[in-house]
Amino acid sequence: MASRDASDRQTLSNERFSDIVGAIYDCAIQPELWPKTIGLIGEAANCFCGMIGVSDLELEVATPLYTWGHEAGCVDFMTGHAKEVIRLYRSFPDLKSHYDEPISARRSTTPEMIEKSPFIRGLIETYRIVDSIDLFLIVEPNRIAEFGLSRHESAGFVTDRDLEVVRLLAPHIRRAVTIGDLLDMKHIEADALGSTLDGFAAGVVIVGDQGRILHSNEPARRMLAQGTPIVSRGGRLVTLQTKATSELQRAIALAQANEANIGKVGIGVPLINQNMTAATAHVLPLARGNRRTRLLPQAMAAVFVMPNEALVPVDFGTVARIFELTPTEGRFLKALAAEGSITDVAKKLGIAEPTAKTHRAHIYSKMGIKRRADLLTLLARLVPPLNLAE
Repeated sequence: MASRDASDRQTLSNERFSDIVGAIYDCAIQPELWPKTIGLIGEAANCFCGMIGVSDLELEVATPLYTWGHEAGCVDFMTGHAKEVIRLYRSFPDLKSHYDEPISARRSTTPEMIEKSPFIRGLIETYRIVDSIDLFLIVEPNRIAEFGLSRHESAGFVTDRDLEVVRLLAPHIRRAVTIGDLLDMKHIEADALGSTLDGFAAGVVIVGDQGRILHSNEPARRMLAQGTPIVSRGGRLVTLQTKATSELQRAIALAQANEANIGKVGIGVPLINQNMTAATAHVLPLARGNRRTRLLPQAMAAVFVMPNEALVPVDFGTVARIFELTPTEGRFLKALAAEGSITDVAKKLGIAEPTAKTHRAHIYSKMGIKRRADLLTLLARLVPPLNLAE
């Protein structure tokens, strides 16, 4: 994978790629830098304007958070067609599966769709926008955060190379926006680190080499004192699960060596509390960048930990990741939670009953339970509310 990343980056010079990644992570602690950084990404992908926005799926409204390069009236036009765009979102079966995979609007639409869409026709006829590159950054039941770049007709349609540029940068953009969302887009003041971090609901642990704890805010100190879901062991940050600890340590090591290589590692690391409720951790590199290195000497990364009760309920995919289930076992788990008997599960998935029983035994073993009632009790904590009628 590392060799492929190195090869792919020929689309950007190593220096330019590293500079853009650094600018993206600076935005997590100084969000007012986003317009300039969107511009850097847009120019690298041959686009002329771009935006980070949030759509409220219940109210069917869109809010632009940060914009770059749009001509007068264009942002208002886009947000004014939020209902049409949200209906398009709802046509995707699983938006989270599109994380870190940029989408070309032109390649995803047909001539018939363009003809019937006032939104698309308006972009083309009024603003000469003939294509776009879109990324889903945060997908929750009631809202979606998206990063989008627009292509002017003078530059033609989006190319494979342009998509590859955004694909390389995608996990970095998602990490920075997710962490900024946890921090409610506040500006972290370098000269008042403790008081600034204490105002956040998320637990924040600043770590040095090999996860050595340098500073923690008040929510994180409470977690560490309780020993859940994060633990201080020999002054180093660990978790209650070996795999989660390994992923955090790997992300910290990559942040120290070269933050541009961190990719998806350390985004949305699933944790389990002692009472078997879920939490999530995200790792932000701090070892580079003038703004970030000023936060604390010797800091390699910041680890943000959010208890599940403050987040959107954990989905079945995350539960599967927590317990190291295979993709097949993950699908089986969801069916097992919804169906009343192993016969019904086998029928729903189109497999033989003995095979279904084998899957069930493996899942129960990995989750440390013995019967379906235990499964439902555990899932009620990890996936509230569990809709068995689905």
